[in-house]
Amino acid sequence: MVQTALIVGASRGIGASLARELATRGYQLGLLARNQEQLHALAAELRQQFGVRVETAALDVCAGDTVAPVLENIMQRFERTDVVIANAGVLGWRRAGDGNVAEDRRIIETNLMGAIAVIDAAVAQFKRQKGGHVVGISSIAAYRGIPGSAAYSASKAALTNYLDALRMELSGKNITVTVVHPGFVKTDIAPGMEKYPFLAEPAKVAREIADGIARKKNNIIVPRFPWSLILPAMRMMPDSIMKKIF
Repeated sequence: MVQTALIVGASRGIGASLARELATRGYQLGLLARNQEQLHALAAELRQQFGVRVETAALDVCAGDTVAPVLENIMQRFERTDVVIANAGVLGWRRAGDGNVAEDRRIIETNLMGAIAVIDAAVAQFKRQKGGHVVGISSIAAYRGIPGSAAYSASKAALTNYLDALRMELSGKNITVTVVHPGFVKTDIAPGMEKYPFLAEPAKVAREIADGIARKKNNIIVPRFPWSLILPAMRMMPDSIMKKIF
């Protein structure tokens, strides 16, 4: 049976790479993002290269009242939706005390409240169809705050905790909840990524995420190596070492 996945935040970065990876596996895809030009180009590429069905929709996760109707509309285009991936997010760097709290608000509104809006709408639909799989893209920053990215780290830590709580809440309702913790990924979403350690290719990250989704894992750390070994140590790492690394 052909599976269907919706990816919110699919126009570039991990979302676009994940769309390509799932297309290679024969998934039907619903792709949502703000940037319609990039989204339509990706959809055309996937249809031509893999022959899969691709539907698209414009969505700004920060426009809260529109999230549920848009998600419901695109889900209804398919007979059944198996997976919804909340990937829309922004990076951000700021030094505390510079007065630019609006930047922190933008980051938290997108990465946390935007993701929650998507996830909540997906869960409502999955309850109606009596099953489904919610996937939220968090970050290794959820394990330990990264200097200069305090709001980003806080948004991802909160998202991880939200998804962990949701998993327990939905136990017994045939709805799987997965949280993904990517390390540093080589994308064009933000400049200067090459300075971070263990930078991974997005195709490799997408492949590992897709494998974890297929196995319905609770927690996916990507790339698995070295981050599955490093993350437990990060919690105990002295502040001085964290500052030197990041």
